Amino acid sequence: MTRTLIVIPARMQATRLPGKPLADIHGKPMIVHVWERARAADLGRVVVATDTEEIAAAVRAAGGEAVMTRADHVSGSDRVFEAVRQIDPDGAVGHVINLQGDLPTLEPHLVRGCLAPITEEGPDIATLAAEITDPEEKTAPSVVKVVGTPIGCAKNRLRALYFTRATAPYGEGPLYHHIGIYAFRRAALERFVALPPSPLELREKLEQLRALENGLRIDVALVDTVPLGVDTPADLERARKLLAPK
Repeated sequence: MTRTLIVIPARMQATRLPGKPLADIHGKPMIVHVWERARAADLGRVVVATDTEEIAAAVRAAGGEAVMTRADHVSGSDRVFEAVRQIDPDGAVGHVINLQGDLPTLEPHLVRGCLAPITEEGPDIATLAAEITDPEEKTAPSVVKVVGTPIGCAKNRLRALYFTRATAPYGEGPLYHHIGIYAFRRAALERFVALPPSPLELREKLEQLRALENGLRIDVALVDTVPLGVDTPADLERARKLLAPK
């Protein structure tokens, strides 16, 4: 089997919630909750890639692995790739999962679901989406939508045609909320981070459009839940409630 590496990029400079990775959730930093969820997916080695010693120390104190990366990366994907090159310079790892560090309620099966499309022939990158059920989310620019086409007889699988903050596609039918977890073939990640920002990426402020604009294929696994992303103090309070001991 192709070896898989999960990398969780984490930095302290979040504008709406400074120090986010170390935010306390019932006695554990948020980044530790995410690391635990990634480990529970049971896909292979899990590493936190950071530019901050405090984050690395928190992960190591919990028994996890952290690597230090440069502070000047413009995206999480760049940080992930630097970590991959440090950890696996000989190229033994074939699949890399880029897992956001602000998903403390993430269900481990979603990580496995994200990997599944690239274990088959065809896609360079895989990601997740869930059908939108809240009418307000259909028009919210903060909710990224994926426009895709079904792949043959594949169940719950789309080939991504576009990602947008607009309400799309037009007409009757489901809209899908993109979940920002990515599984890359290693060669695709290396190619992706070497590409310059693309016109639609800059316009929509969506990094994944760079891949589509340069001919990389992204497949989307459809799932039934959207994990809570923690971006604000209100989100943090929601996460604390969801993770409160029973």
